[in-house]
Amino acid sequence: MTSSLLLSATTFIYGLAGFIYVFAWVFRKASAGRMATWVAIVGWAANTAGMALRWVESYQMGFGHAPLSNLYESLVFYAWTIIAIYLYIEWRYGNRVIGAFSAPLAFLAMAYASLSPNISDRIQPLIPALKSNWLIAHVITCFIGYGAFAVACGVSVMYLLKSGRGEGESGLAGRFPPLSVLDELTHQLVMFGFLFLSAGIITGAVWANSAWGRYWGWDPKETWSLITWFIYAALLHARMMRGWRGRRIACLNLIGFAAVLFTYFGVNLLPGLHSYQSMQ
Repeated sequence: MTSSLLLSATTFIYGLAGFIYVFAWVFRKASAGRMATWVAIVGWAANTAGMALRWVESYQMGFGHAPLSNLYESLVFYAWTIIAIYLYIEWRYGNRVIGAFSAPLAFLAMAYASLSPNISDRIQPLIPALKSNWLIAHVITCFIGYGAFAVACGVSVMYLLKSGRGEGESGLAGRFPPLSVLDELTHQLVMFGFLFLSAGIITGAVWANSAWGRYWGWDPKETWSLITWFIYAALLHARMMRGWRGRRIACLNLIGFAAVLFTYFGVNLLPGLHSYQSMQ
């Protein structure tokens, strides 16, 4: 089996996990929730094996490199980080409802990578600027941050749904964790993601200096990464120094994740050294 086939199968496993998580949430089936967890674990293991196999295949082709160099590979790794972070949250808090808002995000990332006609899954040699160990450090740190922000986005959506109906409601939103737990979890995930985004920007600057002879060049990707960093910095400042909680933090978190998505996808429509359009 090739890595592409294994990763394509991972797409459908994540989709199945997301479906079962939603089913377990809507119909309050504990057995379905446990099944969803195991399906997610199987999908994550397949995701891991697919990336490892792709790395081996690149060496077999004579130009071995970590599978982190183009849009397809970054989406695969993004899905991997989302599920990894979510599974830790599930284990830490013992609540599977969050999976109904996290697993579908991993599925969408994998579906876009595997099914979009505009994304190639071919393994290609690295362009000279990408031949650096800083590539691995930069991509890994950035996408761990992105993964944390994705899960935080799902948690903020849950907070807004639950707060809109009231803490004591017994409907679907009533099955979410308490508002105080959702609020604190959002803060923890954003803080974790912010640390890794900061590390990603720093390693990216060092990489840029080694590749192009300058630390910062106001490339669209660099600019939007900085904008995203400032949004999350403002969120953390507002919470820690101004005492913001609840809906205001949740809404600001959604704005931050929108900036993440534009930093990741939107800037590819703009000319720049970081555009994935030329690396597919």
